[in-house]
Amino acid sequence: MQKGMHTDRARCVRAVQSKDARFDGWFFTAVLTTRIYCRPSCPAVPPKPENMTFLPSAASCQQAGFRACKRCRPDTSPGSPEWNRRADLVARAMRLIADGVVDRDGVPGLAARLGYSTRQIERQLLAELGAGPLALARAQRAQTARLLIETTALPMAEVAFAAGFASIRAFNDTVREVFALTPSELRGRAPREAAAGQARTAGPGALSLRLPFRAPLNPDNLFGHLAATAVPGVEEWRDGAFRRTLRLPYGHGIAALTPRPDHIACRLTLGDLRDLPVAISRCRRMLDLDADPVAIDDQLRTDPVLAPLVDKAPGRRVPRTVDEAEFAVRAVLGQQVSTAAARTHAARLVTAHGEPVDDPEGGLTHLFPAPEALAALDPESLAMPRTRRTTFTTLVHRLAEGTLRLGVESDWPHTRADLLALPGFGPWTADVIAMRALGDPDAFLPTDLGIRRAARELGLPSTPAALTARAAAWRPWRAYAVQYLWATDNHPINFLPV
Repeated sequence: MQKGMHTDRARCVRAVQSKDARFDGWFFTAVLTTRIYCRPSCPAVPPKPENMTFLPSAASCQQAGFRACKRCRPDTSPGSPEWNRRADLVARAMRLIADGVVDRDGVPGLAARLGYSTRQIERQLLAELGAGPLALARAQRAQTARLLIETTALPMAEVAFAAGFASIRAFNDTVREVFALTPSELRGRAPREAAAGQARTAGPGALSLRLPFRAPLNPDNLFGHLAATAVPGVEEWRDGAFRRTLRLPYGHGIAALTPRPDHIACRLTLGDLRDLPVAISRCRRMLDLDADPVAIDDQLRTDPVLAPLVDKAPGRRVPRTVDEAEFAVRAVLGQQVSTAAARTHAARLVTAHGEPVDDPEGGLTHLFPAPEALAALDPESLAMPRTRRTTFTTLVHRLAEGTLRLGVESDWPHTRADLLALPGFGPWTADVIAMRALGDPDAFLPTDLGIRRAARELGLPSTPAALTARAAAWRPWRAYAVQYLWATDNHPINFLPV
């Protein structure tokens, strides 16, 4: 079992007394006298240390009988960085819970995805987070309900259904217990909170909200990479926003994401509001918003070669994906060809096999084809060398059959080994999927031409073996070192589009 930061009482007290926003989401402060729980950066006067206790999750605070602070809204903190830097059972379970698996498939469905018994999962989550999977999913439902109550005019019955509650009574009881307000009282407060910069409605079928992150965040490589590699019809850069279609459990959606100095403006158009928490979770994951950039950059700065790159533009994130299988297909299409050629290949597949969508606000036309659709196509129709055609068809058939699973629950080392066993999969393809689809923060690309070129210019070893040995000091954040090395090049992926 991992030892959480909430167990370091002296450090937690210092973070609360200094209102340090870097620790929001790492732990929660429960105040024994008021029975309220807060984020570390709460603007209220800090309680006396003897009145503080520290808990690892909002769900554990709620289970212990504390209610959410109305000022700092701890339920809207960035997620704990722990779940995106670890590949153990607890971290993989947390990623699946954020993706809505418990609400859709129950705890048995969560256990089946992870390959453990329900008892093992409940025991480990309780030991580390003070709450089991049902309580963690309930806390997420409460936050979704609050968002819908405050940002839409939906009847409360529809809000309860969209947030995943089984009954109106459960919805009412949960909202009252967590926020110490009835749903109607929460909605009554919404105009004042919207004026203060909270989420708001954004027209029929759309929601506009803020996605918080830990500062600093450098948007250049993050949005530059997504925009430069955008597949026409599925993704686009328009009016200062990265927009893309989303394949979701209950339907499809469109996300528009705009970088702001202190948040990401997110506009979501959803066919089914039950997909709201999953859409938010996947957008956060794509933009790597739960990262702890201070810890990452401090580690990379210990290398005198990387330190100037970090100091020049700190807070680089790893651009990821909203669909792991889609990214794997695109990685194969991008083998040994230019970015433009890879986009052309992908656009042809989208036009021929993607599911059409309506986008009155832009130029998006399709969902990226599902593996099942790609497995049914005629391999001879693919305009690529025969060996890559074999790589492509093997991948999509394995994905469609379910014998290769790529998802937030993936065990990084095991999945990387599975990928390397496929024909045509070398270290670069496996590692770029590990980095950008699976979310491994230590994935490294020593054979990448851009990385080797940057290494030569900086005086680092440029052969893969020697560079890998040199990069040992950058662990466990080598995926972030890749972003800083790529940034030495004058490639469009490194610049925010105009």
